[in-house]
Amino acid sequence: MLTRVVRMAFQEDKVKAFLENFNQNKEKIRNFPGCRHLELWQDENFKNIFMTYSFWDSEEALNQYRDSELFKSVWSYTKTLFADKPTAFSAKKIDELP
Repeated sequence: MLTRVVRMAFQEDKVKAFLENFNQNKEKIRNFPGCRHLELWQDENFKNIFMTYSFWDSEEALNQYRDSELFKSVWSYTKTLFADKPTAFSAKKIDELP
């Protein structure tokens, strides 16, 4: 299992457009083969900063999504709304305490 986090800072007047686009596509993203979980987070102090938090079966599954027409269409629009360069990373869980 691979965890993917993408942090995005949007122009303040573009937040509504981002949320509308995310809401239109979130079910498609979540149901993409290999995606096991999808969350959208908002920074507590900076309301124009959002993060997606998702679980993927593998890096290969994530890359298949990143090569898909769905990703290309969502990302090409999302990029036009940014205030700053996004940050993304993938990680795997090492330990968990209940």
